[in-house]
Amino acid sequence: MRNKEKDAEQMAAAKKDFCEKAYELFSTKTIESVTLQDIANVSSYGIASLYRYFKNKPTLVIEVATWKWGEFIDGIVARLREKESTEVMNSAEHLEFYLNIYLYLYQNHRDMLRFNQFFNIYIQSEKIGPATLKPYQDMIMGLKTRFHDIYAKAEKDHKLRTDITEEEMFSTSLHLMLAAVTRYAVGLAYREGGVDEMRELTMQKEALMKLFSA
Repeated sequence: MRNKEKDAEQMAAAKKDFCEKAYELFSTKTIESVTLQDIANVSSYGIASLYRYFKNKPTLVIEVATWKWGEFIDGIVARLREKESTEVMNSAEHLEFYLNIYLYLYQNHRDMLRFNQFFNIYIQSEKIGPATLKPYQDMIMGLKTRFHDIYAKAEKDHKLRTDITEEEMFSTSLHLMLAAVTRYAVGLAYREGGVDEMRELTMQKEALMKLFSA
């Protein structure tokens, strides 16, 4: 008789191995240039096992993106909160804490930003549909739920503007900050003249703070 618990553990281990190896390749090359066979070759399992868990490349790519960003949101942010509790912050302090996470991401996890750039290109070029993207979109919605705490505070303490909708504030801060740190991480930003990257990114953060402050 098969041991269901052991089977589940083996399945989880195999999927994790495939995701880790895929991420290493996806974040150093481009997603388009990496084949499923390439991933199987560097994993502890064969191509047949890979297809057992992932029916095609888009499914694996979405799994990797959902896992890696979910791990960052749940893990890195949790460790940052150990140093500074958001519960005692007012809405403006909480927003600055949130924006600082993008700077932290640039300083410590540029591999994730490179992967993010390659991921966006891939899902557009491959025309990945909503059904396949759903696990990733659900994970992003979790980030939006966290942002809601900031806006809810602003409605009470009036430290931030609430004439700007929560959706617009979230979308603007997410896309502007993520786009900026990603461009620097992949080398698309103009660098002539000894530019101080962190200074420029900090200035963008401060510009958003000024825009959203009441």
